[in-house]
Amino acid sequence: MILYGIPNCDTTKKAMYWLKKNNINFDFHNYKERGISAKKLNEWCDKEGWEKILNKRSTTWRELSPAQQQLVTNQQHAVAVMVGNNSIIKRPIIEYKNQLLTGFDEKKYTGILKK
Repeated sequence: MILYGIPNCDTTKKAMYWLKKNNINFDFHNYKERGISAKKLNEWCDKEGWEKILNKRSTTWRELSPAQQQLVTNQQHAVAVMVGNNSIIKRPIIEYKNQLLTGFDEKKYTGILKK
């Protein structure tokens, strides 16, 4: 299991705390230190849709110019924006047994990860 996120993100912290509290081992991939590849982002977008992976409610999205925001109309443009601005990626994302869990949802985590 790999948890992708940023260590100072409150939602990522909640997910990490929950995993540790439930004795679930995971590897942490810090976007800020390790970045994220376009290939990985495309894999996620193919599974979940780019609209779910790109966080339009983030501060980073709001800091983009209106012209930059208007260009994000498909997966190709969304991935390009996410590669250049990894803080705009929904957090956390957990890869587990060929599944993606986006964001922190305790009920979903319990149902999938505590089996």
